[in-house]
Amino acid sequence: MMVPAALLMLGALTAVLAPRLLARARWPEREPVVALWVWQCVVAAVLLCLGLSMLLSAAAAWQAVRGRLFAAAPRGVVDAYALGASGGPWAAGTALVLAGGALWTAAMLAREVLRARARRRAQGSELLVRAPLLPGEVPTGARLVVLEGPRPDAWWLPGAAPQLVVTTAALGRLKGSQLDAVLAHEQGHAAARHDWLLHCSRALAGGFPQVPVFAAFEAQMHRLVELAADDVASRRYGRLTIALALVGLNEDRGVFGPSAAPQAHVQERVRRLLAAAPRLSAMNRLRLTATAALVPAVPLLVALVPGLSALA
Repeated sequence: MMVPAALLMLGALTAVLAPRLLARARWPEREPVVALWVWQCVVAAVLLCLGLSMLLSAAAAWQAVRGRLFAAAPRGVVDAYALGASGGPWAAGTALVLAGGALWTAAMLAREVLRARARRRAQGSELLVRAPLLPGEVPTGARLVVLEGPRPDAWWLPGAAPQLVVTTAALGRLKGSQLDAVLAHEQGHAAARHDWLLHCSRALAGGFPQVPVFAAFEAQMHRLVELAADDVASRRYGRLTIALALVGLNEDRGVFGPSAAPQAHVQERVRRLLAAAPRLSAMNRLRLTATAALVPAVPLLVALVPGLSALA
């Protein structure tokens, strides 16, 4: 039973240390796409630790599970894990608790996906009410829909034919290529499937609100996906263009005032775009990406070491 316990300790250590190290780093603002990958690898490593510990604890507790898990393994590999020596209630309890956590996570993810679909349906219905088709008009699937509205706003409506919805007030504020930059920003979200990252982060944070790594994961996903989409738009239309578009869409909402805490990320995005900090070198980006990819491999290595040692 040493391996399941070691995996639990490794998962706890990763969950505590990784968010602190990433919070101190300054490079994520310069490379939000790499930072998104690093966060995904960290959370994947934590979940792998829990999942592997659950499997090995179940194998220690119940002979039926052990027989299926090690069906093709030599007797020496099974003995190397010492699963039958110290199983009992502790192993069964650990396996059941972790299995319950896995089922709860799946339920939270399903809830997030269903809520998102319901929101999309409601937005689509509202759009048909506010911008109905004229008699004889055929839906064209246009990427841009303009709604009458006194407040500058723009949002992406996903679906089979995704559309950017903007209000007439926003059209009055967005000059030149700023509207194209907003469209590129929203297309960046859609192309990278940022909605699934947000679903997963909300599911973990909502299902386990007392686990700091999941709360940090959700907060960073919301922040980093916006920075990544800003970069997509700025590469096509320039940093100043997307920064001015952000100002135009948000200046009436008080987000640039002294008490704009709920919308402080808009200020940070504009400041970042105007600062135009240089990207990391290609070698540094590759090094960070490769290092992050090794993080989920550590729990796999811990779980496989006894069996590999026995085979050697």
